[in-house]
Amino acid sequence: MSKRLFDLLASLAGLVMLAPLLLVIALWIKLDSRGPVLYRQQRVGRGGRLFTIYKFRTMQQRPVEGPQLTVGADPRVTRAGRFLRHYKLDELPQLWNVVEGSMSLVGPRPEVPRYVDCYPPAQRRVVLSVAPGITDWAAIRYKDESAILARAADPERAYVEAVLPVKLDYYVRYVNERSFWGDVRILAHTLAAIVR
Repeated sequence: MSKRLFDLLASLAGLVMLAPLLLVIALWIKLDSRGPVLYRQQRVGRGGRLFTIYKFRTMQQRPVEGPQLTVGADPRVTRAGRFLRHYKLDELPQLWNVVEGSMSLVGPRPEVPRYVDCYPPAQRRVVLSVAPGITDWAAIRYKDESAILARAADPERAYVEAVLPVKLDYYVRYVNERSFWGDVRILAHTLAAIVR
């Protein structure tokens, strides 16, 4: 089975099976704070093309001033948002990104242009040669990235200088070694990491 066919069938099945949960989450977000249910942001996809990524909104509609990264107990995060972020439920709308073809279930996580500009050219070419994914080994390793960065004096600098290079190594390794069963393994480990 091709990766695209697997992505399409699995994401469509996920959207159908998770429809009641998606509706409950949407209602909770609307009741918890003002603003839209979905958060949209421009990310860099395959070939360097920009696309709109979808997430459940987890922050105030008019956030207080703060960094682009969400770090630790960020006051901008809503009550519902804290729960959704902890269990990665805010990422579920990205199943639609997979259906429309801008993302894959497994692949390098897409970044905003600001951080893609920090990629070394050789790694950038490799990472952007495939569709970005909802999950990968780096996402599993850095499941608690917000808490990790909260311990840094300068979270953004720590992200760019310490976390991002490690993520890029994972991304390049994924691109070079990717396989159907490798993707299945990553998906299984992702589910296990979420429920722990």
